[in-house]
Amino acid sequence: MKFLDLFAGAGGLSEGFVREGFEPVAHVELWDAACYTLKTREAFHYLDNNGQGEVYAQYLRGEITREELYAHVPKERLESVICKEISDNTLQTIFKKIDALKGDDDIDLIVGGPPCQAYSLVGRARDPNGMKNDARNYLYQYYARFLNRYQPKYFVFENVLGLLSAKDEDGHSYFELMRQKFRQVGYQTEYKVLSADDYGVLQKRKRIILIGKRTDVEFDYPAPDVVPANYTVGAIFSGLPRIQAGEGNFRYYLPRERHSQWLDDAHIHSTYPITYHCARPNCERDLEIYRHVVTLWNEERQRLNYSQLPAELKTHANQTTFLDRFKVVAANKRASQTVVAHIAKDGHYYIHPDIEQNRSITPREAARLQTFPDDYYFESTSGKPSRTDAFKQIGNAVPVLLAQKIAAKLMEVWDE
Repeated sequence: MKFLDLFAGAGGLSEGFVREGFEPVAHVELWDAACYTLKTREAFHYLDNNGQGEVYAQYLRGEITREELYAHVPKERLESVICKEISDNTLQTIFKKIDALKGDDDIDLIVGGPPCQAYSLVGRARDPNGMKNDARNYLYQYYARFLNRYQPKYFVFENVLGLLSAKDEDGHSYFELMRQKFRQVGYQTEYKVLSADDYGVLQKRKRIILIGKRTDVEFDYPAPDVVPANYTVGAIFSGLPRIQAGEGNFRYYLPRERHSQWLDDAHIHSTYPITYHCARPNCERDLEIYRHVVTLWNEERQRLNYSQLPAELKTHANQTTFLDRFKVVAANKRASQTVVAHIAKDGHYYIHPDIEQNRSITPREAARLQTFPDDYYFESTSGKPSRTDAFKQIGNAVPVLLAQKIAAKLMEVWDE
């Protein structure tokens, strides 16, 4: 099954489909750092499948450069990542590249979702015009043009819950406008709000998953099978070295042999070196905020609202949204709060009875919460490790395990 990944980001959605046997023809993404991440993942799959995994391990250990890594990979694999904005000016160029990549093969599936900022409740609250004039509101029209050109049997469109209530300047629902547009190009659609913690992800993360089928009649939504949560969040971090605030390594650790069964079940554990297990250092202000966050959690099992902090600790100009920016990741819970992109600056703090000092979670821990495998490397534009770029890619991604469950169900009903 051949597929396209539009607005691909760091590739969480794509990775889940690859696990179920779907083959990516192309990824289309705007952000350079995410494009390099996608290329490096293509390099991993090629090298791992062709008995050259040691080359990839050398890259993770910092022994070879990114250019030297890519030199071991066929050019067409790297060129399958199309690093361009989808717009009127680029659309024909992107089509031409995809046509060359697919050759005579059909595109069976399109996956992806436009950037969520224009639809999110937070984004609309922060914008003076409620994001009504934001061009990103209409990126679905380009999605429809891909559907019209390649005529896949199915497509999977994902986005945030705010899409259900977002409206244009005339009061029309963007979501209904989308579905109407998709019908015009030959697709019936059904959707559900799926919560990642129902599908084996130890994180409460809800997304709209809209599935379209090329047909003129209604169809049953291929809802993925629910997976009971039999582990706590502490199982996510087992096998990682214990570190304090300000400690860790961007490049690599050797994985510990002892780890939880959950890491195997979720296909996260890897024998490759582990990268990005490094925690932010704490300043005095951090430590004081932590004390408030941890005390509230320990005494009342409540997560701190930004408005509850003393005035001298509030440094963010925006004090009306992102009030849940300080989140607790508690080892004994069955699911953490949603991993978000802004945790590079603040956000999630790890509480574990065996660690004396509470600290920010590392990008690798956040990646595990998103069910990215440990051998997934998050690139920057420069090629130097960047905690900020890694967090942005991880926080904006669809959890890999959720994507895999969707892919598995879609494969199951494919011939119906």
